[in-house]
Amino acid sequence: MTFDPLALPSPLWVLGTGTGVGKTHVAARIARAWSALGPVTYRKPIQTGVETAEDAEADAPAVAGPGITVETGLLFRAPLSPLAAGEKEGRPVDLEALAAWTTRPPAPGARLLLEPAGGVMVPLAPGRHWLSWATDFRIPCVLVAPGGLGTLNHALLTSEALMLRGWTVAALLLNPGVDGSFEAAVDNAAILARWLPFPVHVLD
Repeated sequence: MTFDPLALPSPLWVLGTGTGVGKTHVAARIARAWSALGPVTYRKPIQTGVETAEDAEADAPAVAGPGITVETGLLFRAPLSPLAAGEKEGRPVDLEALAAWTTRPPAPGARLLLEPAGGVMVPLAPGRHWLSWATDFRIPCVLVAPGGLGTLNHALLTSEALMLRGWTVAALLLNPGVDGSFEAAVDNAAILARWLPFPVHVLD
C-alpha cells in the first residue's frame, strides 16, 4: 500500500521516535500534497537551537511553498529540550499559553499541520513531557522513524506510549533516507506491520 498524504486528516501532528528522524521532511511532503487542494498552515509550537524567527523559518526550508503558511511559536537559543533551554534562558514554558497558540484555528479553509520539537517524551516543563501535554488536544498523528537498526524498539515503544493514551495514529512512516537503511527498512516495516494496528509505510 502506497503512502497517500491526501488521505490524512487535518489537523495532524507529525511525530517522531526521536530527534533527527526526518519529521520536517515528512511534514514538507504532506504540506506540499495538501497545498494542491487548498491553503495549508504548518505550525511548530517550540523550536530550540535557533536565534530568531527568521532562523526558525530557514531551518525548515522544505516546508515553505506556494499556499503554505509557516508559523513558529516559542524559540530558544540552546539546542536542548524545551525544559532545559527554558531554564537556561530564564524563560520557562507557559504550557497554557502554548496550548492556546498551538490549537487555535488556522485561516478559514486551511489545513493544519503540526510538528513538535524532538520525540514524544521530550520534557517541556517540570513534571510535564510533550505527550502528557498534547494528549488532551485529541489531534491525530503520523509517526516517523528511521528504517534501520534500532527502529523496531523505538517505533514499538513510541507507538505503545501513544496508543495507551488513546491517540489516533494514522500511519507509521519509516524514513530510510536518514540512515541509509533502504533494504533494512522494508524488512522492518514487514515486522512492525505484524505488531501495530495501523499502516506502516517505507518512504521513497
